[in-house]
Amino acid sequence: MFKKSKRVVKRSLPKVEKDSIKRTKIKVIGIGGGGSFIVSEIASGRVSSKMEKASFVVANTDLQALRLASRKAQRFHFGQNLTQGLGTGMSVELGEMAAQNEKEKIKKILEGQDLCIIVACLGGGTSSGATPIFAKVSRKLGNITLGIFTLPFKFEGEKKMEIAKAALEKLKPKFNAIIIIPNERIFQIIDKKTPLKVALSAINKNLAESLGGLIETIYQPGLINIDFADLKTILGGQGRLAYLNTIEVQKKGDSTKIAVEKVLNSPLYPYSIRGAKGVLLNIAGERDLELSEVNQISKIISGLSNKEAKIIFGVSQNKKYSNIIKITLLATGCATKIFSSKSKKRKSKKKKIIKKASIPKKTPQLFKSKTKLAKKSLKENRLPARQAKKSKKSKPRQGSTSPAIASPRGKKRGKQGSSGAAKKVKIKVQKELKEKGILQPKVEEKEATPVSNEKVELRSLLLPEKKELYRKNALQIKKEAEEAEEEMLEKENLWEIPAFLRHQKKKS
Repeated sequence: MFKKSKRVVKRSLPKVEKDSIKRTKIKVIGIGGGGSFIVSEIASGRVSSKMEKASFVVANTDLQALRLASRKAQRFHFGQNLTQGLGTGMSVELGEMAAQNEKEKIKKILEGQDLCIIVACLGGGTSSGATPIFAKVSRKLGNITLGIFTLPFKFEGEKKMEIAKAALEKLKPKFNAIIIIPNERIFQIIDKKTPLKVALSAINKNLAESLGGLIETIYQPGLINIDFADLKTILGGQGRLAYLNTIEVQKKGDSTKIAVEKVLNSPLYPYSIRGAKGVLLNIAGERDLELSEVNQISKIISGLSNKEAKIIFGVSQNKKYSNIIKITLLATGCATKIFSSKSKKRKSKKKKIIKKASIPKKTPQLFKSKTKLAKKSLKENRLPARQAKKSKKSKPRQGSTSPAIASPRGKKRGKQGSSGAAKKVKIKVQKELKEKGILQPKVEEKEATPVSNEKVELRSLLLPEKKELYRKNALQIKKEAEEAEEEMLEKENLWEIPAFLRHQKKKS
């Protein structure tokens, strides 16, 4: 009998595909002359060789400048119909139209990307006009969009700075986060006698190292790993001010403290991470990296950020970091305000308030609005006529020499028995009118003292020029009427008017 041999079937385990994890796609786009120059230098590897995993694009309307770009970057020429292969000549509208006409081509370049980093030197027509179109297309495609912008030097003129600031305000809502680097900050790194190309390359080197550190953090697995999902969390939002810096420090003495100071105080940034709402921090070193070092670095950085900030922390260990500590820091939602346009408006308002406060406190009571003053002057002009009518109606009693005198408020003061009492009342009324500012006292002519323009205007509102407004009592009105009547009679005698046309004097 033959024995049946048992076959051992080996079941192979399913193979884990190497490419099952989605590879993060990062594209760095330089727009305009300055942005194209920065991206071209980064792509060529002249300033840094750590950006190999990202793809590069340089976009410009100026065909001549585009030909000088690195071959490692994709060249994208747009706006041929509008600019005829030339630049935009600082015309923001032309740059915007050029990009708007090539929207479909821009869409094809940015499709399928996870992170788009747009670099532009604001102040020119192409960079300031076309960048918002690129950013808008990127956001519509669902890409996380980070903007890195430089501001012009002071010697480039105020007009260029105005264009840059206006473009920046327009760009904010179209990006998840923006990084701002004024070109003027370069003088804190290099000497003023340094050639321009070398000076600009220093900025490019700093940007390349910072971006290289960020990309390395995403791609390279770590002990406490950081991936694209973490980056997406930190960059989530709209128009947040961001801070990105990568530094390397050798382990000598208190290297941890030096590393923290360097990463937090980049000379290129006019702001800090204080009040940041999102922080991504990666510390890389050799296998002997101590817990106390990691704790000290993370404690200082978290202390500067917002209390409710999202902080994502990572640690990488590699042999290549022998005797080196490397820190990559990305902070978004920094509380610093770059431009104080609102503060200028507030200052101007404060100045206006101070001017109003400089006027004496009594003036608001004395000086009223033009409409009220007009009504008041009309009433005062009518007073003598009304008082004359009252004097005709009211006849003095026997034994009295003066009629009832009306007070300035229109109430009767009573009947006076003598002319002395009438004078007292008259003096009292004049005092009241002087206090209210209606009756101006007669002053002897003196040298004119300098008076502020504000006081002159206010006086002109209160009283008409070269006129004294005051009230007359019944005796004064009667006296004036008698004088006028006597003058009329004298003239009639001279003219020899017939008797039946002559004015007859009233019997008192």
